[in-house]
Amino acid sequence: MHEPQRKPDDDLILRVEDLAVHFPLGGGLFGRERRLLRAVDGVDLTLKRGECLGLVGESGSGKSTVALSILGLLAPTRGRIVVDGREVVTNSQSADRKALARTVQIVFQDPYASLNPRQTVRRTLEDPLRVHGVTAKSEIEDRVATMLKHVGLRPEQADRYPHEFSGGQRQRIGIARALILNPRIVICDEPVSALDVSIRAQIINLLLELKDTLGLSYIMISHDLGVVEHMSDRVAVMYLGRIVENGDWREIFERPAHPYTQALIAAIPDPLRHAPLATTGGDLPNPLNPPNGCAFSPRCRYAEAVCRSEPGPVLETRADGHAVRCWRSSEIAGQAGLAPV
Repeated sequence: MHEPQRKPDDDLILRVEDLAVHFPLGGGLFGRERRLLRAVDGVDLTLKRGECLGLVGESGSGKSTVALSILGLLAPTRGRIVVDGREVVTNSQSADRKALARTVQIVFQDPYASLNPRQTVRRTLEDPLRVHGVTAKSEIEDRVATMLKHVGLRPEQADRYPHEFSGGQRQRIGIARALILNPRIVICDEPVSALDVSIRAQIINLLLELKDTLGLSYIMISHDLGVVEHMSDRVAVMYLGRIVENGDWREIFERPAHPYTQALIAAIPDPLRHAPLATTGGDLPNPLNPPNGCAFSPRCRYAEAVCRSEPGPVLETRADGHAVRCWRSSEIAGQAGLAPV
């Protein structure tokens, strides 16, 4: 018997197509115009089964808005999100929402704020199981004990409260909560940024181990490219609500073709780097009043007249899958190393 031919999309567990999330602000009083905050504006992403996609950019670039949309917590202004073959609909019935929650979960940034201080670890892990129809006491106890072991905690610690644990242990509890429903996709939203440097490597290694052991797919949201480089198979770089570069992690880190990506990589702390670090020069522009032309042009040393007058080009994908949104990407990519921005 011949096996059915595998379609290219069979390897994809997530597709984000032309995602836009706009928030209307103000207007209606004294003739003031209604303004529009374009938090995300035309994002395309894919995630393969068993893959880790790094989503990077400065605060305010739209990373977390993309995450909330994938979780079904924010309604897109336009576009569509398909998770494991099922389109995410934010106003769907409870059964669809529960199905999405069993497929996609999130590990939050702050292990101190994300846990209920009045609930024991056991209650924190049991509640999602009960909400999703697991009622047998023996099964609940077994799943809680197994998950605690998976994240490096002892089952007998289940009856303690969050304040009895260190920051690293609390994040392990947060990871256990995200995994207790056996999701296929886990969004890690800055999962180590609130932890001591000495603990970060432990949590990163735990996440990598769980990814392989449980067959998970990750979206790793971070502004820290050092973490992303260590964990990701592919990297997407966001700037002011758009993807400006996307590709294999090695291509992104060794041959960045967008000046913003170059600046982010050059800013990774490296005690062996003797040349001065590249900087972007200035802050992220006000998303309510974006610059004319390419959004990055006010901070880019390569900017020319076309960059300041014409909207940024479409995200062009090369044959090797490396995509970039920049008028001068061919010239910039051909220059040596991490040219300063």
